[in-house]
Amino acid sequence: MHSLKPSLAALLLLLVLSPHPAKAQSCGATSIAVQVLGSGGPEYQDKRASTSYLIWDHGTPRIILDAGGGSALRFGESGAQISQLDVFLFSHFHIDHTSDFPALIFSSWFEDRIRPLPVYGPPGNEFMPSTTEFVHDLFSDPHGAWRYLSDLTDPHAQGTYQLQPHDVAAGATPVLVFRNDHMALYAVRVIHGAFPALAWRVEIGGKRIVFSGDTNGEGGGLTQLATNADLFVAHNAVPESASGVERRLHMPPSVIGTIAGSAHVHQLVLAHRMLRTLGKEAETQTEIRRHYAGPVAFANDLDCFPVK
Repeated sequence: MHSLKPSLAALLLLLVLSPHPAKAQSCGATSIAVQVLGSGGPEYQDKRASTSYLIWDHGTPRIILDAGGGSALRFGESGAQISQLDVFLFSHFHIDHTSDFPALIFSSWFEDRIRPLPVYGPPGNEFMPSTTEFVHDLFSDPHGAWRYLSDLTDPHAQGTYQLQPHDVAAGATPVLVFRNDHMALYAVRVIHGAFPALAWRVEIGGKRIVFSGDTNGEGGGLTQLATNADLFVAHNAVPESASGVERRLHMPPSVIGTIAGSAHVHQLVLAHRMLRTLGKEAETQTEIRRHYAGPVAFANDLDCFPVK
């Protein structure tokens, strides 16, 4: 197929006509930092983007984890570009963690990325696609939803970079998934009902950053992954009173606090803040404080957390 990359003249015309030039990024300019692109869940009444995180390394965006609805716009507002990323990670494939992935990838066609983009996420089951299936179902010939972008998954295509999806069959013990000159990435399987899900640890610039993803907190894998983390991002999706399906999918504040305390994390950030937890920050903090004495922050879209 023909490349959809615009000509230089077309790019210049777009720049001239654009009424909103991209703002310069300010998160992580001089440090390792986590920027919360989406701090909400699947509800949009709270005007938050769904779950997504961006890791900055002294002014360079290295990693995206998840890409929920609205996060593509937040990514643009951050000042980052897909061409700068080293890797794309997924915790699982629920809509509120994945729906802006195609938008971000299409945006990259208007950049100058040449090197492949590795994509790591969980394997599939009867409820969810695997990572490789997810990427190919979106972009590959002959049946991909957006198969006009099939050059991205065709190793013989010219004029574009390649997406390189990988299924991570992690167990209850952290496993090394990816390493390059800048970072090492570890994953552990976590329980999120019947849906395959991963928690991630990023080791970068001498810092440890851990993302719980969506999980009910059962098992010891997440605590092991988060041990001595400089920053632990946990999902505050349900209140302490949660029961039934809610509790089988997500961990309440007491479990978040127990894991943070047992792992001796240095800083706790609460994201994936759904309507049922918004306005209950005092209650949430009280429960967490029963088990964890370190600093706690409630994330909003585009908040920047330098890793100390």
